[in-house]
Amino acid sequence: MQPTADPDQVGLDPRQLARLDAHFARYVEDGRLAGWQLVVARHGEVAHASTYGWLCRETGDPVPPDALWRIYSMTKPVTSVAAMMLWEEGRFELTDEISRWLPEFADVRVYGKGSATAPVTEPATEPIRVWHLLTHTSGLTYGHMRTSVVDAMYRAAGFDLDTVTDGDLAAACRGWAALPLLFQPGTRWGYSVATDVLGRLIEVISGQSLAGFCTERIFGPLGMADARWWVDDAEAHRLATLYTPDPATGKAVELTVMGAKARSRPGLFAGGAGLICTAADYQRFMQMLLNEGELDGVRLLGSRTVRYMTRNHLPGGADLDQLNAGGFAEAIFEGVGFGLGFAVVRDPIPARYPSSPGAYYWGGAASTAFWIDPAEELTVSFFTQLVPSSYHPIRPQLRQLIYSALR
Repeated sequence: MQPTADPDQVGLDPRQLARLDAHFARYVEDGRLAGWQLVVARHGEVAHASTYGWLCRETGDPVPPDALWRIYSMTKPVTSVAAMMLWEEGRFELTDEISRWLPEFADVRVYGKGSATAPVTEPATEPIRVWHLLTHTSGLTYGHMRTSVVDAMYRAAGFDLDTVTDGDLAAACRGWAALPLLFQPGTRWGYSVATDVLGRLIEVISGQSLAGFCTERIFGPLGMADARWWVDDAEAHRLATLYTPDPATGKAVELTVMGAKARSRPGLFAGGAGLICTAADYQRFMQMLLNEGELDGVRLLGSRTVRYMTRNHLPGGADLDQLNAGGFAEAIFEGVGFGLGFAVVRDPIPARYPSSPGAYYWGGAASTAFWIDPAEELTVSFFTQLVPSSYHPIRPQLRQLIYSALR
């Protein structure tokens, strides 16, 4: 991953970019992160690419340019693009009920009151539709939220953050469908396993595994040579070690069991959290989106489709703060809507961070992040391996420093 243009040529201040690197170097020097990688591109040129620290602090291996990173929820935009490729083929409508392909979701119920062991539920007044999955308005949730009775029921059923790749995707969907929804579909926004269900929908409609579909239709055509769902022995030396903050010191300590999951083939190809890739791979994916569906003569999506995906689709044009059902997400809520797979900036003022209206983004559980700003022709991605992503203010600080470098 090397720059293809000087920062000055694309309207970026090299002194501010150096300040950016120095700022995040301190995260490594004081032990909060083991290492990181950053890529900034503008007008289709990579203007800044830097690494700092250790791929594995315990062995002293530095971060190489071709490091492999667990991107967790940065998988969601990839799965959403895969779904919309099938949509462009006329294989489904966004308003279709998902029970057409996944009959276990035909008679879902919604939590009303009561405990996790004795919940009182009611019938869903609206079926879960494809657009509910893409926008996280389905009523599904995550077990690791720890903010509702329903997510406690998910954990009791074996669905938690460190079990995301266990089992089989078809069986997981049957398990999620048997649990009550957090809210009536289409009425609120809640971060959830919806994109994993979308991945299963892709499998049933396409007749391929999600991994097979993405490899054949996205990774291969885009030249994302290192995008994968697990890391074999031959490439293990490039895989970054996974860390979590020590509760007493705040310093990063190795997260051994969860980190080891990347080293074996998963039974469940998690459309919401399963991918591992390099910074170069994700840069190509982002540039394709910034180019409205095309890269180097390869077109994955029509330009109107990408524009449609990156508009706010929340009911009434609301933002996440107005419709959020509670719990964590890889987004700021104020002034931010949600499209078909991405958070979308409506107005940067309420969130108190610089951006352009229409910029879209997401992040991952190990503190990775990306955003695309069409108005500035800007893409930014940051990779590290610290769970949870909410522990440090990496993302707002990254935005602050990047936009300060724009001329």
